[in-house]
Amino acid sequence: MALAFLLWLVLAIVYDLRERRIPNWLVLFGGAFALAALATSQPFDIGWSEAGLGAAVGFGFLLLFYATDLMGAGDVKFAGALGLWVGLSDLIPIWVVASLLAFAHAVLWRNLRDLPIFPRLSSMLVGPSRDSRSGVPPRRIRIIPYAAYLAMAAAAWMVWGRES
Repeated sequence: MALAFLLWLVLAIVYDLRERRIPNWLVLFGGAFALAALATSQPFDIGWSEAGLGAAVGFGFLLLFYATDLMGAGDVKFAGALGLWVGLSDLIPIWVVASLLAFAHAVLWRNLRDLPIFPRLSSMLVGPSRDSRSGVPPRRIRIIPYAAYLAMAAAAWMVWGRES
């Protein structure tokens, strides 16, 4: 199941960096595998209550940012599914690291966007300017791929941060 978790994280990173969105099928895939892991042999030694609390807090806290239009819905749903995998106690440091990565992304983008010598790098930090499926400009451009940063922080936690 740890391999399924890592695959899910990699898919989220690639998808969010390329498209600046997290599709529902990816969130459902992660949530379903998290529930299967809880029912069989959870690789991260958490129980149902810890997983449920992680999912509820992960979703609920970021829902406030979505309600103020500061974050996309996919990021919120991804955080809930991630909380189901790792539980609340491990979700908090993952959030901190992901938020620091997102802050660094924002600062870098803000500093590079007006410099004519780095236009390609600046555009890479912004992501696609059109919805790849329909060619229609999105309602609002999402500059920060927060779910990707959550997934990167979770992958680092999985490799280096977990207590054995």
